[in-house]
Amino acid sequence: MQIDDTPRSQVVFGVTVDGLKPGQSVVVDDKAAGYPIRSLKDVPAGDYTAQAVLDVYQTFHRADGKTIKLSPDRGEGKHWNLAPGNLYSKPVKVHVGPGGAPIALSLDQVIPPIVPEADTKYVRHIRIQSALLTKFWGTPTFLSAVVLVPEGFDEHAEAHYPLMIFHDHFVTGFDDFRTTPPDPNLKPNYSERFHLEGYNRIQQEEAYKEYQQWISPKFPRVLVMKIQHANPYYDDSYAVNSANLGPYGDAIETELIPAVEKQFRGIGQGWARFMYGGSTGGWESLAVQIFYPDHYNGAFVACPDPVDFHAYMTRDLYKDENMFYLQGANKRVEQPAMRDYLGHTLISMRDNIAYEAALGDHGRSGEQFDIWQAVYSQQGKDGYPEPIFDKETGAIDHKVAEYWKEHYDLNAKLQRDWETLGPKLQGKIHLFVGSDDTYFLNDAVYLMEDFLKTTGTPGHGVPYDGEVLYGPRAEHCWNGDPTLPNAFSRLHYNTMYLPKIMDRIAKTAPAGADLTSWRY
Repeated sequence: MQIDDTPRSQVVFGVTVDGLKPGQSVVVDDKAAGYPIRSLKDVPAGDYTAQAVLDVYQTFHRADGKTIKLSPDRGEGKHWNLAPGNLYSKPVKVHVGPGGAPIALSLDQVIPPIVPEADTKYVRHIRIQSALLTKFWGTPTFLSAVVLVPEGFDEHAEAHYPLMIFHDHFVTGFDDFRTTPPDPNLKPNYSERFHLEGYNRIQQEEAYKEYQQWISPKFPRVLVMKIQHANPYYDDSYAVNSANLGPYGDAIETELIPAVEKQFRGIGQGWARFMYGGSTGGWESLAVQIFYPDHYNGAFVACPDPVDFHAYMTRDLYKDENMFYLQGANKRVEQPAMRDYLGHTLISMRDNIAYEAALGDHGRSGEQFDIWQAVYSQQGKDGYPEPIFDKETGAIDHKVAEYWKEHYDLNAKLQRDWETLGPKLQGKIHLFVGSDDTYFLNDAVYLMEDFLKTTGTPGHGVPYDGEVLYGPRAEHCWNGDPTLPNAFSRLHYNTMYLPKIMDRIAKTAPAGADLTSWRY
C-alpha cells in the first residue's frame, strides 16, 4: 500500500514467475526490476520491513488465437494490492547489509473476496455478460454500471429520463452523493494532494449538499451512470475498441447502455445522452463523442489524457527520439512526468516508467503508461501490446506511434475527418484544463484548441461551436469552475454541467421528443 508514483514511495522489486507450485521457492535478486531503487544491491544497509505479494495471473485463450497471461479484475478494480485471491506474506522485520542472511518470506495469506455493495433508494447496480467481450477473451466477461436514479424514480413509473454518463476510474458507488449529514465524530485527515486539513470532512459536506440539491424541487430529474469496465490491463477500458482489450466501445454502446436504459427507463436517444469526466474520464468522454458522434449530445471534458500525441505529456511521439530525455548537442536533459503548479518536478519520466516495470512486464503493471499502450497499440507477435518505447532506454518506436496516430490521436482524427464529423459534433465539445496540469495535459489541449479555432473559417468546415477554458495556476484535474478550487469543484461533476445540458436539450431535442415526463 506504500508503493506509488510520489516522492513518498517505498521500495519495490518485481519478478515474473510461471507455473509456481505450493512450497516452491522464488529468489528475488539484483536482476529484479526495482523502483525507486533500481537494484537490490543498491539498497542502503539498515533495518527494514519486508513483504511479498503474488499477483496471480490467469491464462486467456483469446478468439484471435493468442494465449496470454494477465491478472483479471476480481471485483476490486484491477489493483494488485487489493485483488481477491492474491497471496501475500506477513510483514517481517529484516536487516539488509554486508553478510546478511537471505530474507525468507512465506506467501501464506490470501486477500479475501469483496462483498458487492447493496442497492439503495438512489444508487442501483446492474451487471451483464457481454457477448462481444466474452467472444474476444475466450472466457465469460462482464460489464457493470452504478446508476444514480433521480428523486421520485420509483413513484413516477411513467417517466423516462435523460442519461448522463460520468466516465471515471473503477468505482463501486457514488462517493460524491451522501443522504445523511456529515459524521460529527469523523476524525479529520490531511489531503497531500490539495494541502487541506480535514478534506474528508469537506467531502462529506459536499456530498450531502449534492443530495440536498438532487431532491430539491425543480432540480433536473436525470440518470447518472458510472461504468465498471475494469479489465486485465487496467481499472477501465478507455471505452473504445482496441486490438489488445477487445471491443469495449461497441460492448458499452450496444450492450450495456441499452440494458441500463431499459432497466432504469432512459429515453434512449442521442439527443438525451451526455457525458462528462476528468483525466481518464475526460479522454473517454471526448473519444466516445468522436467515435460515436450520433449517440450523444455533448461531452464535458476535464483535464483529458493526451488528446494529441504531439504532446504526449512532455514528449512528441512523432518527432522525439526518446521518452526519458531531451537530447542536446552535448548533453541530455531528463524529462519530468509530474509537477506542481510552481513547476517543481515530482517524478521524472524515467522513474515513472521504472515504477511500472517493477509491477509487471509485457505491459502488465496495471498502471497509466501500460494502459495507454494496451489501448492504443497493435498486438505484438507474442499477443501482448506492441511497446511504444523501450522501458530500459526510453527509445520511441515511431512505427507504433504512426499506428497510434491513425487510430487514437483524437486531434488527428478531428483534423482528418472534420468535413464529415464536424456537423455531427457542433456544439458538443467542451474542454476544460488547468494551465499547470500536474501531468502537462494542457499542452495537448492547446494543440486541439488551435485546430478548433480554425473550424468555420473558409475551407475548414463548420464551426465547432463549443468551448475551451483554462484554469489559471490550476493543477490536475480542473473541470471548468472558475469560482472554486479543484478540491471542491471535483466533487460537483453531477450538478455543475446540468444548466448547460438543459439548455442544449431545449435547443436540440427533435419534434415530438419527451420533454415532460421527467420534469416533475
